[in-house]
This record gives sequence, structure tokens and C-alpha cells, in this order.
Amino acid sequence: MGINLTKGQRVNLTKDNPGLKKTMVGLGWDPVQQASKGLIGGLFGGKQAQIDCDASVFMLDENNKLRGKNDMVYFGNLKSKCGSVQHMGDNLTGDGDGDDEQIMVDLHKIPQDIAKLVFVVNIYAAIERKQHFGMIQNAFIRLVNITDNKEMLRFNLTEGYSGKTGLFVAEIYRNNGEWKFTAVGEADASSGLGQMAKRYQ
Repeated sequence: MGINLTKGQRVNLTKDNPGLKKTMVGLGWDPVQQASKGLIGGLFGGKQAQIDCDASVFMLDENNKLRGKNDMVYFGNLKSKCGSVQHMGDNLTGDGDGDDEQIMVDLHKIPQDIAKLVFVVNIYAAIERKQHFGMIQNAFIRLVNITDNKEMLRFNLTEGYSGKTGLFVAEIYRNNGEWKFTAVGEADASSGLGQMAKRYQ
């Protein structure tokens, strides 16, 4: 059983998991059940809003800067140029149990000039669809060691993020030759991935 983290908590990935090379980063969420009106709704319960959350990764240099679009891994660019980060594909609804989106990270392949991976989630077309993270529940990020398929850690995002459409979930970063993980859990009202990326430009 992995470690359950709280917001702001940091762990040393490579020290606590000797020989760690490849990890699967799983992100999950569920739409909040919405009440339905009328007799039919009362009999059969509410319905879930169709919310398309997108998980992405910003690959930053030692100055905490995003050097260009090639260092963004998202539904429109599923694999980093170096091959160290690979997005396994977009989930359009958030339906179902377990991970909604998965990102594979090969720590040994990450170039030396990349110092940090920032994992973010945003709601696609949030403004047009009038959607926000207050309509999402059970959000989490978890890391699995690919070698033994065991979950190393999990961070459940329990805060209310009503009115927010962008979420900075977690970071994996280099520190004195080790790889560490920080549970961030910070939301803002960015209207899309491009706007979120401006934080690192």
C-alpha cells in the first residue's frame, strides 16, 4: 500500500524506492451527480454532467521555465521528443472507476536539462460549457512503480475547487541527484492549457 499524501507534502521517490526507473502516473476524477427534476428523475436518480478533463505535463528547465510547446505533453502531443514522458490518451467523460488518464514517465530518459515535471488538469472548453472543478469529485493522482506494479503514493484532492477550471496537481523534480514528488493541489481560473503554461514562460 502506498503513502497517502496531504497538500504540500513532499516525498523522495528514488530514496524510498531504490532502483526506480519507470513510473505510471494515474489521474482520476468523477463528475458530481446532479439532481434531476420531475417524476422520472426522482425515480431513477440524477445524471452526471459530461465533463472533459485533460491531464497534461509541463517539462521545465532548471530555471522553472517551459521552453516551448515541444516540452508540453497533452492530448495534442502524446509523447515528449526525448521519449521519457508518454500520455496514454484522452478520456472525454471521466466515467468509470480507477484512472481516467495515465502518463508513463521513464525517469532515466529525462534529459539533464529538464529539472521538473508539472502535472496539471484543465477542463476542456470550460468557459463555453460553463463548467468548473466544483462539478468534479473524487479527484486523485497516484504513482505506480512499473517494475512491480505497486502503488507508491496517492494524493486525494479533497478541497472544493468551485469556480476554478485549471488545477496544478503535483510535481516530480530533481534534487541533489534524487527524484522527489510534491503534492500541490493548487487551482486557478485559467481558461485553458495555454493560459496555464504562461505561469512558466
